Amino acid sequence: MRWLKGKPGSNLPLAYTLLLPSLLAMLLVVAYPFFYNFRIAFSNMNLYTFRNPEFIGLANFQELFASPELYAVFWKTVVWTSINIFAHVVLGTILALVLNRPLKGRWLYRAILILPWAMPQYISALTWRGMFNYEYGAVNLILVSMGLEQIPWLSSETAAFSAAVITNIWLGFPFMMVIALGGLQSIPQELYEVAAIDGASWRARLRHITIPLLKPVMVPAIILGTIWTFNNLNVIWLVTNGGKPADTNHILVTYVYKAAFDYYRYGYAAAFSFVIFLLLLVFVIFYMRMSRGTESVYS
Repeated sequence: MRWLKGKPGSNLPLAYTLLLPSLLAMLLVVAYPFFYNFRIAFSNMNLYTFRNPEFIGLANFQELFASPELYAVFWKTVVWTSINIFAHVVLGTILALVLNRPLKGRWLYRAILILPWAMPQYISALTWRGMFNYEYGAVNLILVSMGLEQIPWLSSETAAFSAAVITNIWLGFPFMMVIALGGLQSIPQELYEVAAIDGASWRARLRHITIPLLKPVMVPAIILGTIWTFNNLNVIWLVTNGGKPADTNHILVTYVYKAAFDYYRYGYAAAFSFVIFLLLLVFVIFYMRMSRGTESVYS
């Protein structure tokens, strides 16, 4: 281990050498696709001009921002993300509060509740799609057994969107639950004991101790969850069968996927994906600022 000793900075060449394979891999799988996508965003690349695309400047971006579909899909994405994140945070935090209590068999409940997050998303989405089948799906069978009418989950715009939201809530709440549970376990119990001695109710303890001390943990998780949900192609595409009915249930990423692999408009899809990148960049900057804002809590 002699090579680890020495003056500060003397091992920098070795460090750079060890990092070089990872840096090359990052350049290969991240940097090259990004700049290639950026280049074809200014071209007319499609199925017919794939080998010899022509530079068309900002034409793809002009068409994109002139399309009324962009704004409809954008607001659908905002609604999709907002509903899911709200449900993930509320449901995940409530379950974390329950699991943080001394329950018998608590480890079993934790294992069961984390299963939706552990399962492959494709399998879960397709399973839920089968459960939403009008004639034979488990959801409608339960509704009928309760004396309620069947719902055309996959053939109505609102119902299909609701089905996708329900599926994604089921898939996403375990992540928030795990994060919230970790945050709860890091809160000193002495604070609750002192508050109880002072006569504080459980609501007062929740408001003045639990929620403020959970914020540093939950804020980064909420922002990461927002980015993941904003970019979630699988659930919308698989549950609604590609944005159906009649392409009314697209979010931004599914719209890009359809433009690229259904219409083969690679240049237009590249321009669209670059716009999505810029939107997510705003989220990343916000995330970094919020992270710096919570550093003082841990110091």
